[in-house]
Amino acid sequence: MTDVVLPCLDEAAALPWLLARMPSGYRAIVADNGSTDGSPDIAASLGAIVVTAPQRGFGAAVHTGLMAADPDDGLVCVMDADGSFDPAQLPRVADPVRAGRARLVLGRRRPTSAGAWPAHARFANAVLAWRLRRTTGLQLHDLGPMRAARLVDLLDLDLRDRRFGYPLEMVVKAARAGWAVAEVDVDYAPRAAGSRSKVTGTVRGTARAVRDMSKVLAQ
Repeated sequence: MTDVVLPCLDEAAALPWLLARMPSGYRAIVADNGSTDGSPDIAASLGAIVVTAPQRGFGAAVHTGLMAADPDDGLVCVMDADGSFDPAQLPRVADPVRAGRARLVLGRRRPTSAGAWPAHARFANAVLAWRLRRTTGLQLHDLGPMRAARLVDLLDLDLRDRRFGYPLEMVVKAARAGWAVAEVDVDYAPRAAGSRSKVTGTVRGTARAVRDMSKVLAQ
């Protein structure tokens, strides 16, 4: 069984479709980060493991989910819970890690429609990815939130950021540790109706994420 950590904040609209698409052999861990729309109850009713992340922030939610994962399973995935990614594609990021071809795999987002990835968010991602390539030498083009690694490896990185800088800190520390890091194409669709990204959904949200990630690069 491969655990899939789903950081969640008010994703009631997306969870039924998302959890129904979870492939065989993958177990959902919904790390709720203060939802007020009934997301935890919906997730639990659909068979997901639900844990509460009292500290607000993307990194805090993911870390809480990782701490709830079964260490005996070895492999763990992380994925947004807003319906923009198809869980059926999780093996794309998990299989290279399972086969030993990489220690960290990121899903490179390929929009399925023009509205899936707003222009301001794509531009910010491209700039950060360019800075990441210059800083680490890794040939990555996207800081995509669908990713896979072995749980013990992620915990050994000792990630400290608990906000939007968490995904970038993971990659930077993996590069410094000499990990083989790869990316594979995954579909990126518009979010479920009623769901809005806390990062790409607004210019303000994107600016906050860029600020947090810039702090990580500055370190």
